[in-house]
Amino acid sequence: MRIIVVCGAGASSTFVAHRIRRAATARGLEVRATATSESQLDVALADADVLLVGAHLADRVDLLRARAAAASVPIAILPDVVATSPDGGGALDVALEIAGAPS
Repeated sequence: MRIIVVCGAGASSTFVAHRIRRAATARGLEVRATATSESQLDVALADADVLLVGAHLADRVDLLRARAAAASVPIAILPDVVATSPDGGGALDVALEIAGAPS
């Protein structure tokens, strides 16, 4: 599964993606989680299975949802508590849920 995490500039999403990879490894799941900025989103969506959006971009969710839909990629906004969790398990659970994959 390929998970894309997007934020405004790509900095905070890098931390979330790293924590998701760690959580997936701990569970024995094969997951590629990468971060991208909003400006690079369309390229990242080309081979994505799931798009996770930082809560701070909630005011842009309609635009992000349209871009994800054009690439046939499901999208979810990560609540702050999930995005800032140190273990990444909550963000991984959100991705698995919207992808319809078993956790």
